[in-house]
Amino acid sequence: MSEKSEEQKPATKIRVIEDAEATGDTAAAYDYWRAGSGRKQVPGIIKCFGARPDFLRQVIQFSNAVHFSEGHLSRRHKEMIASHVSYLNHCPY
Repeated sequence: MSEKSEEQKPATKIRVIEDAEATGDTAAAYDYWRAGSGRKQVPGIIKCFGARPDFLRQVIQFSNAVHFSEGHLSRRHKEMIASHVSYLNHCPY
């Protein structure tokens, strides 16, 4: 068995639409996410919904309402938990 190169991306079953490939409604949905997040780079978890931009907008709205609103835990703590769970699950996106 050969070791994976640091540069090699893990294979996924979901077609991830990168920023450079995004057009039309997908590009608009990525821009919608950027506008709401204040970040420039769209994360993989968002890109994995790029094939369904109509659904992606709903996911973004749901995440903003549930995951990233203030409550018992701050947004920072929720993002740290989400990142750790993704790491534990070996999630490439």
